[in-house]
Amino acid sequence: MAARASRKIFREALYRKANFKAFGGSRHLSSVAGNSPKIPQSSKKGRLLTGATIGLLIAGGAYVSTADEATFCGWLFSATKLVNPLFAFLDPEVAHRLAVSAAARGLVPKEKRPDPSILGLEVWGRKFSNPIGLAAGFDKNAEAVEGLLGLGFGFVEVGSVTPVPQEGNPKPCIFRYPQEGAIINRCGFNSEGIVAVAKRLGAQHGKRKLAEITSTSISSSDEVQPGGKAGPGILGVNLGKNKTSEDAAADYVQGVHTLSQYADYLVINVSSPNTPGLRKLQGRKQLKDLIKKVQAARDEMQWGEEGPPPLLVKIAPDLSKEDLEDIAAVALTLRLDGLIISNTTISRPDPVRKNQVAEESGGLSGKPLFSLSTNILKEMYLLTRGKIPLIGCGGISSGEDAYKKIRAGAVLVQLYTAFAYEGPILIPQIKAELAQCLERDGFKSVREAVGADYR
Repeated sequence: MAARASRKIFREALYRKANFKAFGGSRHLSSVAGNSPKIPQSSKKGRLLTGATIGLLIAGGAYVSTADEATFCGWLFSATKLVNPLFAFLDPEVAHRLAVSAAARGLVPKEKRPDPSILGLEVWGRKFSNPIGLAAGFDKNAEAVEGLLGLGFGFVEVGSVTPVPQEGNPKPCIFRYPQEGAIINRCGFNSEGIVAVAKRLGAQHGKRKLAEITSTSISSSDEVQPGGKAGPGILGVNLGKNKTSEDAAADYVQGVHTLSQYADYLVINVSSPNTPGLRKLQGRKQLKDLIKKVQAARDEMQWGEEGPPPLLVKIAPDLSKEDLEDIAAVALTLRLDGLIISNTTISRPDPVRKNQVAEESGGLSGKPLFSLSTNILKEMYLLTRGKIPLIGCGGISSGEDAYKKIRAGAVLVQLYTAFAYEGPILIPQIKAELAQCLERDGFKSVREAVGADYR
């Protein structure tokens, strides 16, 4: 009886509609049927969050005894649709801090269901269970790697990490535009520094190695399983420079020396609009000199059979045709391992420019960035002749969006803003939709679809 009652509560809860969305929802509740309800006081917020959590735990506790693992896993992800809207009451930076803390403490669902086989692929000799990744910026200090990978991402990128701790720009520095699924931020590489991040990644790496050594389960197949240095998924480390540093190359080299041993791939971030002068490093000569120094620092270190981690560069979407040609030439000449396209934009495309939030300085991310970043992705794929792996980033909020990036030339894709708005439920949804897109058009794998728009 208790189990049936709990399932009834659960079904009713699942069909209850939320009037606003996710971590990044509006500061104000949406108008419903012409009414504009007021924001509850702090005590009411606490009671709402506590009540919702207790209700879910009670229902889930009874439900788990009657459900198989896959069904219960699906329930947990669906249940986040009920809790997630409560983050909309909070200041954006408080909501973000709370979300990272929840993931770090394991208070998020863990994906137990296998990914569709059509989504599996190999890049840089690393096997990805799916091509959907979490972009840098969410977990800047590598606090929640295990929890985030457990959500079902194929890979997670932490950072940007600076050599010396710095607070970033004055607050407020995050501004929501939920009507368009957009965010403007001017955080400015707020980072605890490479020492703090190295300690966390070192502990995670040690835990992974210990699990491999002490595991009593022996695979019946010689096939390499998906996963990397941090666990079931691939871990990228995004490197930045300190705001006051006069030697950018020295900052990136220091990051390589300290963090590369824990990374499945490394990223040189020269494209954030929130660090003065950083984007000037995208110039042909500056970029070439920088990459050569960072590559040399990586290659002079001792590596095992797997070799050094791949080195990528993350570029901006606000580049001219000439800029893109220069970057492509440098990437091909130096045999760069990959490019991430793209970071946030300083432009304000319609309809964002018509909103008051557009007056805030900083980088724009989310849905309005999709077309701009995808066009840059197409250009770079053609300029590099498909010889360099590209990661498509910017405005992805559905499996169809991810598919468009892949057809435009991306072998992997990343998201952030949509995840901030929609929460954990978005991840299995995107993977299922992407698999459907591939099957619909007759592709047997993600690899077959890469750059399909040009064939």
